[in-house]
Amino acid sequence: MKIKVAVLFGGQSGEHEVSRVSATSIINNMDKGKYDIYMVGITKKGEWYLFKGDVEKLSTGEWEKEGIPAVIGPSTKYKGILAFEDGKNQLYPIDVVFPVLHGPNGEDGTVQGLLELLEMPYVGPNVLSSSLCMDKVFSKKIFKESSLPTPDFKVIYKNELKNINLILKEVSEIGYPCFVKPANMGSSVGITKVHHEEELNDALKLAFKYDRKIIVEKGIDAREIECAVLGNENPVASVAGEILPCHEFYDYNAKYFDEGKSKLLIPAPVPDVKMEEIRELAIKAYKALDLRGLARVDFLMDRNTGKVYLNELNTIPGFTKISMYPKLWEATGKQYSELIDELIKLAIEAQKDKCTDW
Repeated sequence: MKIKVAVLFGGQSGEHEVSRVSATSIINNMDKGKYDIYMVGITKKGEWYLFKGDVEKLSTGEWEKEGIPAVIGPSTKYKGILAFEDGKNQLYPIDVVFPVLHGPNGEDGTVQGLLELLEMPYVGPNVLSSSLCMDKVFSKKIFKESSLPTPDFKVIYKNELKNINLILKEVSEIGYPCFVKPANMGSSVGITKVHHEEELNDALKLAFKYDRKIIVEKGIDAREIECAVLGNENPVASVAGEILPCHEFYDYNAKYFDEGKSKLLIPAPVPDVKMEEIRELAIKAYKALDLRGLARVDFLMDRNTGKVYLNELNTIPGFTKISMYPKLWEATGKQYSELIDELIKLAIEAQKDKCTDW
């Protein structure tokens, strides 16, 4: 019996386009002999559709023209995709959901909550862990509580913009250069490296387009190191890799549009003892946030001192053909299709491990 997998893509976030590319890559690498694949797309307006066409139309956006209105609802009576086609309601039963929804309204616990109500296995961490990882402020607070190293930071809310002098004072305590980031966004969307005070106002305006809460983080002259973690109760870490960005830092354009210009060094050229330190820190952070399934753990390594800082954890990391998460596992000995098999297996196991005796 094939496992029926619903792949969710698109979504209402600034990472909508990236999600479609990731989903295309995942679907192309799924073993069609093992899985019946259902493509369920969410438009930027929040409309859900079942798509039965050519998978390559996901990345171009053409899928929306052929989509069949559909929903995955919270009722356990209808454990599947309810599609409205040809004037009839058609239920497509599913066994597991693979969310490929980067950013808000997908990676932040919202969709995970819907699937919990449905009692449906799904790939990735649960509601609380997803929310904590998506919110850079709360994840950093947990890092500090767990004695895990992370750069100094300040939190600014949108309603505080009226007191710009206070903001300038707080940012001066962090110092320049610094990074201004939306608290709940990924793929480097809305992030600016601020070199001096004159650049701060524009950086704040950009970040506040994506969130009412932003984080100002101390800039470190750092190497960008990433490590992939996989597992539920006994997670394992991949070898770490290093990103040599084609821009000043690994921003949105460097990640997704200037393909081939940034370099990925896998494994990262660091001493063995430093590699083990990074892998151990990745698992400690993963456990501190009570994750399951997967996460990509991003680090900053000071070029001068070699000190390693936790930057953030991504619970639905990019899965495009140039994305680090699958590449790191490939370098560790796990091929893309094997990785997908393992993630689906972990999702089903996590659902079975839940306490259901009330």
